[in-house]
Amino acid sequence: MIDAAFFRRWLTAAAEVIDREATRLTELDSPIGDADHGSNLRRGFTAARTAIEKEPPLTPGDVLVQTGRQLISTVGGASGPLYGTLLRKAGKALGDGDRVTPEELCDALRAGVDGVSQLGGAVQGDKTMIDALVPAVEALSFALDKGAGLIEALAAARIAAEEGALATVPLQARKGRASYLGERSIGHQDPGATSSALLLGALARTAAQEGTG
Repeated sequence: MIDAAFFRRWLTAAAEVIDREATRLTELDSPIGDADHGSNLRRGFTAARTAIEKEPPLTPGDVLVQTGRQLISTVGGASGPLYGTLLRKAGKALGDGDRVTPEELCDALRAGVDGVSQLGGAVQGDKTMIDALVPAVEALSFALDKGAGLIEALAAARIAAEEGALATVPLQARKGRASYLGERSIGHQDPGATSSALLLGALARTAAQEGTG
């Protein structure tokens, strides 16, 4: 079972990795976007981390819902609503329980990804964050169904997310600002898929470091 403290440590780890990788995310965003993805996410996750530390949410669902709200209110452009939707939908799917199972986490992440897809109208292959999130949730679900523990299953999700982000390089963007570039968007890794992989990576490392299996 996974408690609220684990979710708080995950979001803290996510804020730390986003801060470290902010420059690279902005560099990825420069040729195909507004060149602000890293700085925007750094501002949002830093605000979320501060809010969580000031008034720690008491349930896993509340951790995600409150983080999502902070991202919506502090991150500009499309990233704020998309990441906010991802975490708020996942948090609401977790409900009010003070502990959740790995399977409930997987179902909640799927609900969050579905919310992102509905909000942005994106599907796999559109060169968006969906290209990292969908394979990650599929890998997590598959591993849990095969009897893997949380650490192993999240490691599989992290790898799938990273591979999904890399797979956006040869794609032509069909959504967002990058789509305006047409064929010139080919050859660039999508910054949203990359930051999504960082979020999943932080989740997998949090579980591994704590031995949460």
